[in-house]
Amino acid sequence: MGAATVTRATIADPDEESALLQVRDLSVSYRTHGGHIRAVRGVDLDVRRGEVVAVVGESGSGKSTTSHAIIRLLSDTGSIDTGSVRFGSGELTGMSERELRTVRGAQISLIPQDPAVSLNPVQRIGEQVAEVLRIHGLSTRHTARADAIEVLERAGLPDPATRARQYPHELSGGMRQRVLIAIAIAAGPKLIIADEPTSALDVTVQRRILDHLQQLTAQSGTAVLLVTHDLGVAADRARRIVVMSQGRVVEAGPTREVLDNPRHEYTRRLLASAPSLNTAYSRVSASRVSAAEVPAPAAPGAEAVADVAHLVKDFALPHTGGPRRAFRAVDDVSFTLRRGQTLALVGESGSGKSTTARLLLRLTDPSAGRILFGGLDVTTARGEQLRQLRRRAQLIYQNPYASLDPRLSIGEVVSEPLRVFKVGDRAARVARVRELLDRVALPSTVINRRPAELSGGQRQRVAIARALALRPELVVCDEPVSALDLSVQAQVLALLAELQNELGVAYLFISHDLAVVRQIAHEVAVMQAGRIVEQRGTEELFTDPTHEYTRELLAAIPGRGAGSTWGRHPGHAR
Repeated sequence: MGAATVTRATIADPDEESALLQVRDLSVSYRTHGGHIRAVRGVDLDVRRGEVVAVVGESGSGKSTTSHAIIRLLSDTGSIDTGSVRFGSGELTGMSERELRTVRGAQISLIPQDPAVSLNPVQRIGEQVAEVLRIHGLSTRHTARADAIEVLERAGLPDPATRARQYPHELSGGMRQRVLIAIAIAAGPKLIIADEPTSALDVTVQRRILDHLQQLTAQSGTAVLLVTHDLGVAADRARRIVVMSQGRVVEAGPTREVLDNPRHEYTRRLLASAPSLNTAYSRVSASRVSAAEVPAPAAPGAEAVADVAHLVKDFALPHTGGPRRAFRAVDDVSFTLRRGQTLALVGESGSGKSTTARLLLRLTDPSAGRILFGGLDVTTARGEQLRQLRRRAQLIYQNPYASLDPRLSIGEVVSEPLRVFKVGDRAARVARVRELLDRVALPSTVINRRPAELSGGQRQRVAIARALALRPELVVCDEPVSALDLSVQAQVLALLAELQNELGVAYLFISHDLAVVRQIAHEVAVMQAGRIVEQRGTEELFTDPTHEYTRELLAAIPGRGAGSTWGRHPGHAR
């Protein structure tokens, strides 16, 4: 294995007490048309062998830029201006690209955040993992396929032999993220840089993935630099926390010290905005949740907006020999959505949440079952009947960066549904757009700007305004805050609740984040393997769950242990 041999000769292992990774005075800037923008300013951090260090902060704080600069994976416009990055005995900032290729993957691996960008859409999953194994000399052409399946299994992917034959678009978001984790751990690196590795995963899968990384640290001394916006995950998993704001480290220290006694105002704001640290299940502040903050139970007498009964959806699986097989994504699902109420669908990735939503909106056809909207059967609706359903039911997507047309102005984005359905004349539509922007707390000055000129939170507010343009009776919210910073997430959730109180709209709220669900939902339906296994009022479900799977989900909410089980450097006592 020639590449690995060069790597071992270039970078020697440090002793146990010295830093495996040592970053000093790191500054990074990006070239723009308006000049250079300083994204990282004088950052210092250490990661020891077998240690987990979490870097937390909001978008734009510089945490991802710092992690990418360590292995010199900045964009073409980015550059390291000053500073040192030492890994073992080697200085990474002075290495040639050829030398860096012997370090990346074999010695330091990266788990990127977005599998939609990071995976090759035209290559099968198994081939992408096998390619990593062959490059690093860990498999031959004949053994790579079987070895790739084994790595996928280690990463927690169900039925890895079948998944290895599928393409990225055939997997759920959580499954795709696990493929990225499999690629990162394939070569057994000494340091894993995990850039929001579980942001797309539900809490139980998140726990299994992080538990697997924990086993690496315990068994092989692998270190982890964990970049995350989820303070609950950082609290549970890191020995030390580094808090970044505006490109600088504003606070750093042992996890318990930072969480229990934050010194910087920015750290205190982050903690106050973290739903998983503000729930009755949190170790940090069980007293912060009052009865007034929990939505009232769903009112059974409220008018039904939509009813689904015994929904079933089957998908054909790739042919691997023998009889053809199908995967049942939704299996006998029934529920009612009521005016002015929020029903949350929760469950693991692949449990059928998003497929159920697509069936409700008639974006895909059910294999069996019935969908009633306002008492009208729309199960097989076509043509004008389906078009009218689109007007009465709208969707807010997960990713505000991908859901808005970058070529349109904000005014055009919000008014597009009005134009499509020929609602009002031009002047009336402009007035409606200004009203909607005001309702979602955006200044009218954004009307002529493009989506790229807005922050993620502002874009999601635009998406909400667009969804409300036609005054729908139902809005499906598919992970609407998972891509947002904690403080922005809290603002958007408050906005959704306020709009529901004003307009009486019904929400179907899909989320893997149970702490978020508790803040906004009146009722919760728990899905497992395509079926609803428990459905109850939110507070009742959280305080007295009856199904074992529900109890497992609640037990996996991050932020309960504040670093109690992971991130200990060998030989260090708490």
